[in-house]
Amino acid sequence: MKCYARAAGLLLLILAGCKQENKEDPATVLDHATLIDGTGAPAQNDMTLIIQADTIYAIFPHGSMELLENSEVTDLEGKTIMPSMVNTHGHVGLLKGNKVAKENYTRENILRQLEQYEQYGVGAVLSLGSDREIMFALADSSQHGQLSGAMVFTAGYGIGVPKGAPPQNAGFDKVIRPMSAKEATEEMQQLVKSKPAFVKIWVDDFGGTVPKMEPEVYEAVIGEAHQHGLRVAAHVFYLEDAKKLVAAGVDILAHSIRDQEVDAELLQEMKAKNVVYIPTLSLDEYNFIYLRQPDWVDSKFFSSSLEPGVLDSLKSEDYLNRLKNDPNLQQKIDHFNIALNNLKKMYEAGIKVTMGTDSGAQPIRAQGFSEHLELQLMTEAGLTPLQAITIVTRNGAELLKIDDEYGTLQIGKKANFVVLGGNPVEDIKNTRNIVAVWADGEKVSGAPGDQ
Repeated sequence: MKCYARAAGLLLLILAGCKQENKEDPATVLDHATLIDGTGAPAQNDMTLIIQADTIYAIFPHGSMELLENSEVTDLEGKTIMPSMVNTHGHVGLLKGNKVAKENYTRENILRQLEQYEQYGVGAVLSLGSDREIMFALADSSQHGQLSGAMVFTAGYGIGVPKGAPPQNAGFDKVIRPMSAKEATEEMQQLVKSKPAFVKIWVDDFGGTVPKMEPEVYEAVIGEAHQHGLRVAAHVFYLEDAKKLVAAGVDILAHSIRDQEVDAELLQEMKAKNVVYIPTLSLDEYNFIYLRQPDWVDSKFFSSSLEPGVLDSLKSEDYLNRLKNDPNLQQKIDHFNIALNNLKKMYEAGIKVTMGTDSGAQPIRAQGFSEHLELQLMTEAGLTPLQAITIVTRNGAELLKIDDEYGTLQIGKKANFVVLGGNPVEDIKNTRNIVAVWADGEKVSGAPGDQ
């Protein structure tokens, strides 16, 4: 049997008089580690973590307890352990090379991308509205531990606008585009039969280039989704649309509000209705950041996350000139800065924030690296590293309703975590110094690019 006691604020394993459930199943001991548990609690130095099978069996300060018999000990002095991250807004399967297209959407490509997410320390990802039929069965298998790589959740086909968002030439041909509220209700009744985890709607006009979704349409979608216990995530840009969506009962704003700073009215309504905010800051920075040639552009950690050929395109004179001569360049920078300010306001208002990146929707939004960049940008918005880490671990798991087993490192939960060569509380960029990734109690990969 297992015996536990509470001491110094931790659940500790009482070894005296206790026996392992299976002496032939050795315990894995990670010793001398700095531990960030994802709960928001401060990092704990010189900790011992014991894993048995796929589960965290004990956590305690080094030397305060004897180790279990038949233990395999790994010394992690100078290393930091944090929970695997959760991306609540990504896209899986459509990207390959320099192209996003329906032809890329195969089982092989989906599994390849889930493994890449995992190698970058992303343990779960929500594919938000760009999927095809095969994803429903794959998501079910993934959530039952039958597939390798990050656990995947799907919003299925998504709900868009006729001749509007999302772009129809980028593999989004399965998106449902109702003409009326009645049609939206009927389409939703068909969609729910496939059992998506969420419903995705595209509302805004992509900078005035396409029609917006009519309020009566998204009101019908939200109402029908709620009838079936499904939550709705909205692609949004404008403050005015966000207010209308929150009034209509939307559950998640899946992008930043970027046209103007949010006001007290919206903050109060979102807080009262428990609306979740996913800022996707990296998406907006990718619109201009390559002009500045940030230090990470030449890093192996970044280049290993890109599809073949993309890095050469990003460094090409043609691409950089197009960015430089973009008449909307300053406006895009301004929108990004508004997004930073709005994240800080949302967080300080007590609104739940989760991490999303829109990675996989375009070649420049690399799967894996983008999630680490998002962490950095959260701190640039004014959040502390520990606050940002809690957002990308615990908060994401809570949104996906997997927090009973994932998202934090606590006794009885799954042993899914990342071992880092530095402490991200001291410098958030240390999340990019991945030494190893563990899933379900086993080391599944080392540093990205070394596989």
